Amino acid sequence: MDIHNELLESLENCVKACNYCAASCLDEENVQPMTDCIKLDLDCADSCHLALKLLVRNITPAVSIIEFCKEICAECAAECEKHDHDHCQQCAKACRRCEDQCNKYLDRIANADTV
Repeated sequence: MDIHNELLESLENCVKACNYCAASCLDEENVQPMTDCIKLDLDCADSCHLALKLLVRNITPAVSIIEFCKEICAECAAECEKHDHDHCQQCAKACRRCEDQCNKYLDRIANADTV
């Protein structure tokens, strides 16, 4: 699988994991400590969804969206890693993988520009 397809797959998986985590956090007995997690889950899901749509359309400014997506994935993963819930841990893994794939994609784009 090439880097483009790997990024598309990781973006899609991140959207799913973040939406599931946000919904699951709302079902927790004590929701108050989960508010930052829920907000970041929703922001990350929306960012990854936008990046996914733009990449599929092959829009040039998608690079700036990928950079933003990488940052929000890192923030979301860091927040989810603070919580012991399985849905948070799974979300953190999906976010870290997406962050990594964004980095690889951006590196490939940067290297292609310098050649």
